Amino acid sequence: MHTHSPDLKRTLLNKVPEVTIFFWLIKVMATTVGETAADFLSVDLHLGLTGTSWVMGVLLLAALGAQLRARQYVPWRYWITVVLVSIFGTLVTDNLVDTLGVSLEATTVAFTIALAGSFALWYASERTLSIHTIFTRRRELFYWAAILFTFALGTAAGDLLAEGLDLGYGISAATFGALILAITVAFYRFRLNGILAFWMAYVLTRPFGASCGDLLSQPTGQGGLGLGTVGTSALFLATIVGLVLWLTLSQPRPRQLA
Repeated sequence: MHTHSPDLKRTLLNKVPEVTIFFWLIKVMATTVGETAADFLSVDLHLGLTGTSWVMGVLLLAALGAQLRARQYVPWRYWITVVLVSIFGTLVTDNLVDTLGVSLEATTVAFTIALAGSFALWYASERTLSIHTIFTRRRELFYWAAILFTFALGTAAGDLLAEGLDLGYGISAATFGALILAITVAFYRFRLNGILAFWMAYVLTRPFGASCGDLLSQPTGQGGLGLGTVGTSALFLATIVGLVLWLTLSQPRPRQLA
């Protein structure tokens, strides 16, 4: 029998998935669902921003609690938490802008500062921002705080381009898509730092997904394709469920520490 130090026993297996094409596909669709589901709950179901925020906040706390208690990455648990963070992050921005009257410019700047602050605290504490080493409780808390700020920032930045600057959903989606492509080329061709490239792309996939969601769901008179929030949310949720199910079934069983 092998023995392990107390420090190793207190650590967790890495709690986040490997960064593959499936990771990015689900991430983009989760951001789209965050945009359309928030609109569906607050507008179509008449819950309002406040009511929707309370409901999603409670669900997020429950999902995050389950994720934090787990000792290893489980696809369905992790991605449920991501989807709920996406919806809640959208609602945080919408509440600031629509309810409190904070401008999109101010909201974008505020969440940029908040995200930079969370990264600074994370690095000062752990000396790394790598998602490949999320195996302690403290690192996981830093990780989820950063994820929440990326979603809130992405919502604000996406709305700022599409609505504040009146570029429209299609041009906004193309703009953010081009920036993501540029980061990808910089990483593979010019050896951009992997951690920096990951977080830049992670932030940009939020407004990219949100712009795509609005483009698909909004009425044609408002620059969308008129699929509606119900149809768009259902389509992307079904795809997420299918991919997560496949990842769950194909995931190798972790070896137990002896």
